[in-house]
Amino acid sequence: MRSVVRLTASATSALPRWLLLTICVVYASFGLFGRDPWKNEDAAGFGVMWTMANGSLHDWLLPNLVGKYMTSDAPLGYWLGASAIRVLDPLVDASNASRVFTGLLFCVACAFVWYAAYLLGRGPEVQPFKYAFGGEPEPRDYGRTLGDGALLILLATFGLAERGHETTPQIAQFACIAMLVYGLVRMIDKPVQGALIWGGAIGLVTLSSSPVLVGALLIGTFAMMVIVHETHWRTLMLAGLPVALALSVAWPLAAIALYPDDAVWFLQQWMRGSLHAFAGPYGSTLLYAVKNLSLFAWPAWPLAIWAWFSWAGVRRAPHIAIPLSVIAPLLILVVLQSHGSNRLFILLTPALAVIAAFALPTLKRGAINAIDWFAVLSFTVLGSFVWLVWLAGMTGFPHQLARNLARLAPGFTPQFKILSFVCAVAVTVCWFVLVQWRVARHPKVLWRSVVLSSAGTTLMWVLLMTLWLPVVNYSRTYKDVAQQIAAHLPADYNCISPARLGDAQIATFAYFGDMHFSFDEDCDVLLRQDTQDFGEPSAMSNFVWKLVWEGRRVADRDERFRLYVRIDRPQPPVKRRPWRPKKAG
Repeated sequence: MRSVVRLTASATSALPRWLLLTICVVYASFGLFGRDPWKNEDAAGFGVMWTMANGSLHDWLLPNLVGKYMTSDAPLGYWLGASAIRVLDPLVDASNASRVFTGLLFCVACAFVWYAAYLLGRGPEVQPFKYAFGGEPEPRDYGRTLGDGALLILLATFGLAERGHETTPQIAQFACIAMLVYGLVRMIDKPVQGALIWGGAIGLVTLSSSPVLVGALLIGTFAMMVIVHETHWRTLMLAGLPVALALSVAWPLAAIALYPDDAVWFLQQWMRGSLHAFAGPYGSTLLYAVKNLSLFAWPAWPLAIWAWFSWAGVRRAPHIAIPLSVIAPLLILVVLQSHGSNRLFILLTPALAVIAAFALPTLKRGAINAIDWFAVLSFTVLGSFVWLVWLAGMTGFPHQLARNLARLAPGFTPQFKILSFVCAVAVTVCWFVLVQWRVARHPKVLWRSVVLSSAGTTLMWVLLMTLWLPVVNYSRTYKDVAQQIAAHLPADYNCISPARLGDAQIATFAYFGDMHFSFDEDCDVLLRQDTQDFGEPSAMSNFVWKLVWEGRRVADRDERFRLYVRIDRPQPPVKRRPWRPKKAG
């Protein structure tokens, strides 16, 4: 079939390796350290890791949040964070140590995405048109350029900025799915190696997620193998599946062997909860996905759609079919969720970035210029706004921005931090240098249409995590509330019963306030969250609840916490009839 791509060798100049690595490290590292666990899922995930790190083997095999079982995901993601807390203690505090593997897993996922696109770009079905007198790029150079493009698209994805820096199980699932895509691609030229990598990825996904997600990925893989003739299904069955099975059953068998009663209940809840999480209603979640996924996955999803249309004659080829075998089942799960959530959105991004890279050789000049100018204008305006708000917080000018900042974060006192300021200046200068190079030089390389988008996303994330980090941390942490509550706790209390507290609040209160929660005992302290006016807790015949503290986070007007201490009622003395001697008969 005739190629749909016409390129010269000059269009496949690869980015310098050091530059690509620097972009990944900068993007991955900023926002990981120097902050508290944030509401909601970031703090909840940290709480499980912290519980593991300070607990017993039982806590490692059956993840829980200070005694509350967390059965939505398998424990691999928690294991990694807890291991970092254990190893780095006491050199690094637990909150920062838990995010070390977050950055490492992000970089690992970037490597898998690059290599997957690179290998697919060397395939014969995607090579550019061969000119009569030569001049077309070599397959290796073409593949490297597509790998660069895929990585830049991944870094440009809007929603990845926050989700990719949280201490949640999704970051481990994200890296494992990138590994799965790479394993399927590697299986084309090295069947055994690719099958082993795929099997390892499926096993690790099982150890970090839920049975429904694993089943969806397996169905996608088997459907793809029917369509793509270059795959080796026998090798996959003989080499990949045993590895996947061995890894998948390792944790359940170990848990059942050591703690049979608790493990059986936990695994039942894990499987039952996985099914209930994808039980609809489908209309509301579809609407949520349409409204939020389009922004979360920008600009990967429009490029992926363009790749689908531009490669119309070869849609059964690996560069289209393999990414779609991951994207399609994940999109179905997104729609089938029981409630609208972006937890699964991050899992779509590795495969989306790979297929989107194959849109780059077919983009028209007008589309490339539109993408570039959109990136230049939007990120320059947004970056200037971040600087203006920071300036308003530090100096009080512009006055309107300063008043708005004080209204959004009442009580916040800005502080000048020289290191953050230097990093923000450096990344801003790099942005303007890159824009000037792109506008003045008009490079012809394939990745030119996404380099500004990825650099702009990196610019915004670094600015937010330097200039705005103090106010964002102030607005999203429960540290101050935890310390206030701890100051009003009786010195000799036994345990705290949480009422309507979220997982993030329990985790943060336990960590910063050193509070002992119990979910099954009759406690002498009650901590309650009220989003509306509720009555006082019911008094009993032998005790009453006394309100000893009431408050909230200064940045949140909806949440209100109330702390009650149990006061035993004095027991009335038992009336006894006076003893009288019996009269003689």
